[in-house]
Amino acid sequence: MRDIQDNEKTARARLLGFGRHLTVYFAVMLVLVVVNMTTMPENPWFMWPMVGYGGVLAVHAAYVMGLFDVFMRRSEAPPSRNG
Repeated sequence: MRDIQDNEKTARARLLGFGRHLTVYFAVMLVLVVVNMTTMPENPWFMWPMVGYGGVLAVHAAYVMGLFDVFMRRSEAPPSRNG
C-alpha cells in the first residue's frame, strides 16, 4: 500500500514539474516570436530555440511518462513478487 502511495506522489510531482516546464516553454516562445517578428520578420530565428527547447521538453515528457524507468538501477527497483 505504501509503494502505491509513493508511486502516486512521484507521478503527481513529475506531472506538476512538467506542467511548469510546459508553461515556461510557451511563455518564452511567445516572447521570442514577438521579439523576432518585431525586429527581424524576414529572418525567423525563433525557430532554432523553439526546436532546441522543444527537444528538451520532449525528453522531460518521456521522463514523466516513465520511459526512463527501465534504466533504473537494480538496487532501486521494487522488490519482485516471485518470492
